[in-house]
Amino acid sequence: MESIDLLVLSTAHDWLQAGHRVLLATVARTWGSSPRPVGSMMALRGDGRVVGSVSGGCIEDDLIHRYTNAYDGSGLPDGPPQVVRYGISADEAHRFGLPCGGTLELILEFTPSRDALEQLLAQLNAGKLVRRSLDLGSGQVSLAISATPEQFIFDGRQMVNTLGPGYRLLLIGAGALAEYLATMALFNGF
Repeated sequence: MESIDLLVLSTAHDWLQAGHRVLLATVARTWGSSPRPVGSMMALRGDGRVVGSVSGGCIEDDLIHRYTNAYDGSGLPDGPPQVVRYGISADEAHRFGLPCGGTLELILEFTPSRDALEQLLAQLNAGKLVRRSLDLGSGQVSLAISATPEQFIFDGRQMVNTLGPGYRLLLIGAGALAEYLATMALFNGF
């Protein structure tokens, strides 16, 4: 089993390789209560298929309606990454299902580079910790090996996310409880 980040990135790569249009969404900032932490990712295919999550589900539904042709929409646009914000007003927070009036800011990468994803996946599959930097003005991605995990950074112009092996959890025993705990741990970065 692989981590949810690795699943999102490898699925996005596979979709791009198969000729599909893909949007990669990353949680950049949150205010108030938030269903998903900063750095959480989701890949959205042009026909409406989704892997990963950036919220409890309502934001994903809005992104599908807004950016795909699943519901007769215009499809994924071209261009540099965009920043979108959900939950600015209490009415919008309620409409999108954000708990306790939370606000969520996302970075949307329209058709991320297949080559950059391929390089990132190769390094992640080799067990390396990788720092992925995205310039929002140009959409350019740079990768660098990192010695230690770093905090997610977003300053309005650049996003920096460290991906790769996270925390370790040692489970003793091979029963059903350990199996379920191992599954949950993998999805939570252990």
